[in-house]
Amino acid sequence: MSAFEEQPTDCFICRKHRREVVIPGGAIYEDDLLYAGHVHVPEDQSKSIAYLGWLVVETKRHIQELADLTDAEAQALGLLVVRLSRALMVSEKAEHIYTFLFGDGVRHVHIHVIARYPGAPREYWGTRVDEWPDAPHGGPREIAELCARIRASLAV
Repeated sequence: MSAFEEQPTDCFICRKHRREVVIPGGAIYEDDLLYAGHVHVPEDQSKSIAYLGWLVVETKRHIQELADLTDAEAQALGLLVVRLSRALMVSEKAEHIYTFLFGDGVRHVHIHVIARYPGAPREYWGTRVDEWPDAPHGGPREIAELCARIRASLAV
């Protein structure tokens, strides 16, 4: 049975991997184990903007807990998170990278890799980094441009 055949039909992340949901910027990285892209901008809010530099790394296999990762998935996940962190620091000039894994809203292993930009006031650090009014925000075009820069940085 393939990884796609094992995916539930109601999981947002699994739907994305089956290309049922289009994400601005597309895949920054994808292989048999993992997918990485920019955070999703809801389709019904095409005029909405997203915090630029908020990436998500997801397992291709539908699993809900880190403890369910195979050793190969865990190694690949760790390496990709580090590589994306470096890419954000180089291409986007981020001064710090946050990584979060909550797993309460979408029950599919995914790690948030989020840039904090120079000048962000301390009250906007951590989980509030995207609320900083002067932070870079953008729509689908800006997200696609950022994703292209990150892909180029990963290729080096």
